[in-house]
Amino acid sequence: MSPSFFEIVQLSNGDYALRRIDDDSEPLVKVSFSSEAREMMEDREMSVAKAMIAAGIEAAGSVTQDIDWDDDELDVSDAQPAYTLH
Repeated sequence: MSPSFFEIVQLSNGDYALRRIDDDSEPLVKVSFSSEAREMMEDREMSVAKAMIAAGIEAAGSVTQDIDWDDDELDVSDAQPAYTLH
């Protein structure tokens, strides 16, 4: 299998996306900012989007290392909310 190369691009609607360079299919990740957030960032949206995508890739890598793929039963008490509060 040949290695994939990725790029971060700005979409026509102003969102940012991570996609494979050699593939025109749906992006792997999209980042959207509200108008208020765009004003606060003062034209640094691309830098913030890059940082967010890099952090997501790093987090996904560490999460997959922590998963016990042989555990057939999930403990419902360990369930996390579907949002992250910072």
